[in-house]
Amino acid sequence: MQTNRVLVIEDDSAIRRGLVDALQFAGYEVLEAANGADGLKQALRAAYDLLLLDLILPGTSGFEILEAVHDARPTLPTIILTARGEEADRVKGLRMGADDYVVKPFSVRELLARVEAVLRRSPERPEQITKIKLPRGVADLARYEVRFDNGDRNKLSEREVQLLRYLAGNTGRAISRDEILQRVWRLNPKRLATRTIDMHVVNLREKLRDDPVHPKVLLTVRGKGYMFAQLPL
Repeated sequence: MQTNRVLVIEDDSAIRRGLVDALQFAGYEVLEAANGADGLKQALRAAYDLLLLDLILPGTSGFEILEAVHDARPTLPTIILTARGEEADRVKGLRMGADDYVVKPFSVRELLARVEAVLRRSPERPEQITKIKLPRGVADLARYEVRFDNGDRNKLSEREVQLLRYLAGNTGRAISRDEILQRVWRLNPKRLATRTIDMHVVNLREKLRDDPVHPKVLLTVRGKGYMFAQLPL
């Protein structure tokens, strides 16, 4: 089972330590930043599944980080941390794209419940799919192969399995090349110009026997990216 990674950006060392300890005890991997500048750098470059963000930071503010992250990764789940009485900041943060908020001081149980809830409904957290029914067979991701009804088999590479699992885990949603680079390749798309996503999709279509001219499984969504189609049961 995949372990989710949380990035904590909080300048108060005691609160940050409490957050990190609570998350690690609950089984999450944790990255941390103690100021706005380092937080912004990690938020845009690191690989993680949820951002836990203090809004009041020295230097680069939490609002600036939230805006930059939402622009680069609009589907990334974010929980903002605010002090009691800062209702205006909470409202502003939510309007800027945050998914939820936690008011300091907070209980560990409330924090973990909100983290779990936000991750559960996040589109960036695909199911850990092991088998995918295809029109003429099945993709067995655990065995790294596609098996067809006539007995033929095609082997899948590890990267092809990762890509197929991510696309199928987000069935019916158009996924950008940038998101795929971030979530599957774990690369920063702003520093990379590559056609590797397109080439992998071409190879996957061939192995799935999905018509490259009129695909029925891995669809191209013009101007957006790729989508795993809703297949009939």
